Amino acid sequence: MLDLSWMAWTWPTAAFFAAVALALVAMTIWEKLRPGGGARRGVLGLHTTRGDRLFISVLGGMILHLAWLGALGPPLWGALGVSALFALAVFRWV
Repeated sequence: MLDLSWMAWTWPTAAFFAAVALALVAMTIWEKLRPGGGARRGVLGLHTTRGDRLFISVLGGMILHLAWLGALGPPLWGALGVSALFALAVFRWV
């Protein structure tokens, strides 16, 4: 078993950072397979690239989780679902 106590990490925290790392690896592979991913103008009027949309998704997911935790408390499975829908919407329309 991996000891994460040196930084007071919990398994959910480690899983979050692992998911972010996997997303970055997936985006790198996607860029290698289909280069370009040029900027497009979304509903907000911003020109965003794939990386911009990933950043917006991760940042929005963090905010949604904190809001969920503040308003409803644990468990956070509902926040995870809302964040996943948010990320899909960002990649589709932003």
